[in-house]
Amino acid sequence: MSFPLLTVTAAVPAVGAILTAAVPAARRTAAKWLALLFSLATLALAVLVAIRFEPGGARYQLTESRSWIADFGVRYELGVDGIGVVLIGLTALLIPFVIAAGWHDADPLETASSRWRPTQGFFALILLVEAMVIISFEATDVFLFYIFFEAMLIPMYFLIGGFGDRAHSGSDENAAAQRSYAAVKFLLYNLVGGLIMLAAVIGLYVVAGNFSLQEIAAARAAGTLDMATNTERLLFLGFFFAFAVKAPLWPLHTWLPNAMGEATAPVAVLITAVVDKVGTFAMLRFCLGLFPDASKWATPVILVLALISIVYGALVAVGQRDIKRLVAYASISHFGFIILGIFAMTSQGQSGATLYMVNHGLSTAALMLVAGFLISRRGSRLIADYGGVQKVAPVLAGTFLIGGLATLSLPGLAPFVSEFLVLVGTFARYPVVGIIATIGIVLAALYTLVLYQRTMTGPVKEEVRTMPDLRLREVLVVAPLIALLIGLGVYPKVLTDIVNPAVEHTMSDVKQTDPAPEVEAAK
Repeated sequence: MSFPLLTVTAAVPAVGAILTAAVPAARRTAAKWLALLFSLATLALAVLVAIRFEPGGARYQLTESRSWIADFGVRYELGVDGIGVVLIGLTALLIPFVIAAGWHDADPLETASSRWRPTQGFFALILLVEAMVIISFEATDVFLFYIFFEAMLIPMYFLIGGFGDRAHSGSDENAAAQRSYAAVKFLLYNLVGGLIMLAAVIGLYVVAGNFSLQEIAAARAAGTLDMATNTERLLFLGFFFAFAVKAPLWPLHTWLPNAMGEATAPVAVLITAVVDKVGTFAMLRFCLGLFPDASKWATPVILVLALISIVYGALVAVGQRDIKRLVAYASISHFGFIILGIFAMTSQGQSGATLYMVNHGLSTAALMLVAGFLISRRGSRLIADYGGVQKVAPVLAGTFLIGGLATLSLPGLAPFVSEFLVLVGTFARYPVVGIIATIGIVLAALYTLVLYQRTMTGPVKEEVRTMPDLRLREVLVVAPLIALLIGLGVYPKVLTDIVNPAVEHTMSDVKQTDPAPEVEAAK
């Protein structure tokens, strides 16, 4: 039996979560270092997965398959394609930075009215989320995927509701109420989506007789799976609804600004840069892989919803007064681009969408973590409370600017490549949709540059005059992210070589080929 690399990659952070939670309460610092150590070990395993993966080989590699619940056809099946490999890498890469950035976020508060918070629990929950996200990217059994797709909601609920942002304008009681509201809203939205998906999962079993993604795809290709048109469409809608909630796609997005606004900055990164990627990833793997005809049937409506997400998210971001809510609405706009690329049904669009998942994770992590460092110094999330920061904290301002420029997809930074591919791929098949989507680029420049101008330039406000610059720990968190944004912006081939073969398989699933370019005959 070969070494179960995928199982171990997901199991290491789960074991780390258990051990971190078991550290005595008096040894908070030891718990932090233990969590960081396990996150780095997971990163090393993710690198090994990438090394062992052969882009030109079989579609699913490093596969594992064992009987689990035999009476119901449920198997413990794992396997990764190129899309799964890069997203596992993104997850494993970001978690050490999330832990390091949140080093003091769960320390006991010094206010008399506050309750003691279990520091160990904070870091254990982060590792637990990492384990569940990684196995979601690995699962090729639909039921196995569903279990962890839903289970990750529980640790996220406690991270949002139990360890909220300290920079709150109201009283401690009001802050706790807002955190509770955001956590419950996050949980209810995603639970409703999950329950609808559960009905679709059961329906899929009734039709196919098993939950294996590979077996169902093989049966479809061989013509032995009889799935009526209406049945396929209903099952597709059940899966897509759950994924659209998590993605989040307009109009199912309203939980995200509350969750990101009330969570600590590292947890906000965990939400939008890691957990939400499971939704868009699942659209590629399950919606297009299991229900190709229904995916093409629903494409016109989904493209319209993606366009609304792009423009609506960017417009609302322009008018935000809260830094973290601005980043949240910007993310809604970016997820619109990702979904647009997936359902453009072109290889450029889907390659761009996959790269966008990675690059959005890096750029949002850089911007949100620096914003978190800024907010922790001033104690306010309101843009109006800042001004002239670049004069007193130039390194903080510089890193904030680079994160912002990456968010608006400046050429030379990683998000530009992915956004360009999405727009090219969309324009090739749906030129009007591609043209409208470019409005999001203009608005992104507006909300990003206005945010920087209002917080970093101008006269130095009295409240920020003594603001310290980034400390060594904070620089070590942000610098690698900026280096990756620049490196992948200059040389994205390291990712496209892994992603493109998987995209070709997805295009084959939906029986689509790229439109031939229209070239006028020479006169």
